Amino acid sequence: MELLQMAKRLDVAGIGVGPFNLSLAALMVPQAQLNSCFFERRPRFDWHAGMMLPGTYMQTSYLKDMVTPVDPASRYGFLNYLVDKGRFYRFINAEYTNVRRVEYADYMRWVSEQLTNVAFSSDVQEVTFDGHDFVIGFANRPSLKARHIVVATGLLPHIPEWGRVLGGEHCQHSHGYMHAQHSLAGKRVTVVGGGQSGAEIFLDVLSGRRGVVSELNWITRRANLEPLDETPFTNEYFSPDYVREFYALPEADKRRLVVQQKLAGDGVSPVTLRELSQALYENEFLNTQAVPARILPQREVVAMQRHGGHFQLTNHNGFNGARERLDADEVILATGYQQTLPKCIAALIPRLVHDQEGGLVLNQDYSAQWDGPASNRIYVQNAGRYTHGIADPQLSLAAWRSAVIINSIAEKPLYATTPVPPPLTWSHAREEGGRQARA
Repeated sequence: MELLQMAKRLDVAGIGVGPFNLSLAALMVPQAQLNSCFFERRPRFDWHAGMMLPGTYMQTSYLKDMVTPVDPASRYGFLNYLVDKGRFYRFINAEYTNVRRVEYADYMRWVSEQLTNVAFSSDVQEVTFDGHDFVIGFANRPSLKARHIVVATGLLPHIPEWGRVLGGEHCQHSHGYMHAQHSLAGKRVTVVGGGQSGAEIFLDVLSGRRGVVSELNWITRRANLEPLDETPFTNEYFSPDYVREFYALPEADKRRLVVQQKLAGDGVSPVTLRELSQALYENEFLNTQAVPARILPQREVVAMQRHGGHFQLTNHNGFNGARERLDADEVILATGYQQTLPKCIAALIPRLVHDQEGGLVLNQDYSAQWDGPASNRIYVQNAGRYTHGIADPQLSLAAWRSAVIINSIAEKPLYATTPVPPPLTWSHAREEGGRQARA
């Protein structure tokens, strides 16, 4: 691409192109004074293809897309995507409250295909610091230098310790569920994990799309199938003002609040819960061949062993303290994801500041604290749950966070990042300061 031929030194280099760096790349385009390029080892944009189940919806408003919250005139917005595809009126007339996940993935792919500052099939092997710049080495192209880097390589599947040894075709993490081709017909299937992914996979298996199973179980540590809290005031947790207030809190308070607010970002969509209840009803009372299907709340898997051609799971029942055993031919782990820094920045990791739990310490502008010069920054996206709050891994504030990072790189406000105050006053001191400023 022309940019790579022209620029030996970038203002900012992005490592990884998922939704967050895609947003940043799109918002960088109008800022011609900043030289940027974002590198992705895959040949094209690909977002959770392994969980693109039929009929699933986004949990985030389509207006909170890659750019609109900070640049509604951008040509990379979701509404412009609809116009470009010729289906704006059809979409509006269909009265979608939420967008199908497959359509939103296509929207993001559409954005990626228009950006000239994104380089796919560019495998970053190593990032070092030479005292003045970050030096980025590739497997398949010449090295480049950059003043700043933005790391957004995503999360890795979390595999519980009891499941690591026995992984394989018949014990897989949910992130690859749609890639699995083998039939489940006649199999005893167990899903582990009580969030949205677990619910969607349970529904899909129950539907018989991959064959009618002989038994279906769903294990969750949660006390019940708890709904995602999408109410108006809970949504204020996903606002710029709350993120700023949260950032100023002591670390212990932040960790307490993250646990307390779990269902604001990690519950099951109420629509999915209704579908689940109806599917169980229809399976039991209306189907001529009902599948034995059970939801097992307050269970924690403590061990899993292979017995011949199947697995045996040992569960602790938190409701009555009992020890339970369950046999399964297929185990699907909807056990979430974990933060892991990419191997390519291994040389920089010892220079980063970590908290007592081993997490990165991020500044308010999402740059990681490190022992290098302040004129060179390492921004990390989707690593600030305990510094910036529960909105950090969600798409809701992707555009706003991108704007914060761009303003930090430019060292001036290129984008407005301070909207009007919310209806909730989180800090009395903030309120008093605002009154004095207006006086």
